[in-house]
Amino acid sequence: MSAPLTPNTQAILLLTAPLIIGRSDENSELLTLSEYNRLARLLREKQRQPADLIGSGAGDIIGICAAVFGRERLAALLARGFLLSQAVERWNSRAIWVVSRADAGYPRRLKTRLKEHAPPVLYGCGDVALLENGGLAVVGSRHVDDELISYTGNVGRLAAEAGRALISGAAKGIDRAAMNGALQAGGAVVGVMSDSLERGALARDNREPLMNKKLVLISPYDPAAGFNVGNAMQRNKAIYAFADAALVVTSDFEKGGTWAGAIEQLERFRFVPVFVRNGANAGQGNAALLQRGALIWPDPRSRTEFCEALSEAAAAVAAEPKQETLPFALRDQPLSHVLKNAGYAPTVLQHEAKSRETKLAASQLLFGSVRKILRDELVEPKTETEVAQLLDVSKSQAKAWLKKLVADGELEKLARPVRYRAAATGEDLL
Repeated sequence: MSAPLTPNTQAILLLTAPLIIGRSDENSELLTLSEYNRLARLLREKQRQPADLIGSGAGDIIGICAAVFGRERLAALLARGFLLSQAVERWNSRAIWVVSRADAGYPRRLKTRLKEHAPPVLYGCGDVALLENGGLAVVGSRHVDDELISYTGNVGRLAAEAGRALISGAAKGIDRAAMNGALQAGGAVVGVMSDSLERGALARDNREPLMNKKLVLISPYDPAAGFNVGNAMQRNKAIYAFADAALVVTSDFEKGGTWAGAIEQLERFRFVPVFVRNGANAGQGNAALLQRGALIWPDPRSRTEFCEALSEAAAAVAAEPKQETLPFALRDQPLSHVLKNAGYAPTVLQHEAKSRETKLAASQLLFGSVRKILRDELVEPKTETEVAQLLDVSKSQAKAWLKKLVADGELEKLARPVRYRAAATGEDLL
């Protein structure tokens, strides 16, 4: 039996979820992720919660939110109580539970790593405790030969023997092969689905591991939702966020969800070390990922070798200089000094780098400094001009950095007038 929905989760479902009951069309008036984040920030400013939108004294806070999102739109969404009750009855009959970002039971890893990129609602079936154990994420193409299916199944088996959970996307091909290998060896598995959670929860092959608390299936999308390419790509964030390390078994070059997810992890989020299968038949996509910073998968043959590979990768990542840890503070040094310490001539600001490697290292160092300072300094909102003065850079440069940090979920952009402040952390995220 699934636990009753909290009032916060009920409100968030009414605002953001399609509540698909015997139909496939989604309500175009639903709040998008960015819109819900804006609403959550507004509620936080007023020291209120989503549940206040459906409580007895909801009128005042609805009026405040309606100024941004429209009263008619909010009223229509919040009036879907009967449809929500039908959906909850359907989910309960399939042992599907629901948690929202405002719940204490929402997975900590998603909140702390993804911050405002974390889905407002998460649906699941199985033991929610498995979501906090970390493990190895294994991803790859859907259409592969039997040799790669066998190879991937062996990776899943080794993960189980090493006592590490296996995290994947539950799609056919590489994902399912890795999950099957782990389950057959008695391991724990997290399947992050982009569609058809209902079918997964009722599938005969999943019944025993779900009941034995060896498998949990989750999705940020309605349990009855069908396949959508955009959803399949977006859920990659969650796969990596749940993991301690990741392995790309095979990837197309510059296309497809596996490639997009790996590049996003290597160049943007960097939650975990990313391995790729190497060798003569690894393919152009895998080779390109190595050039982008991925690590060669050492092809461990035993439980001991598997554990050593992950431990060494984790140690190597831990030893790397973090963006937040710098040998000097940007606020005490002109930008030219920061660049010089990075082995980068002042002309780097005009993109005249000595080499691609030096340019990349220096730009990462510089942006890491900016990220740290603005997260610390923008507790109170500041304008673009004030940020430029703080960093001692041109307004256009400050604006470019601010735009990226807003896109990354590190900062919030306020209007009337335009100002910026640090975004909510995982701990206070609604």
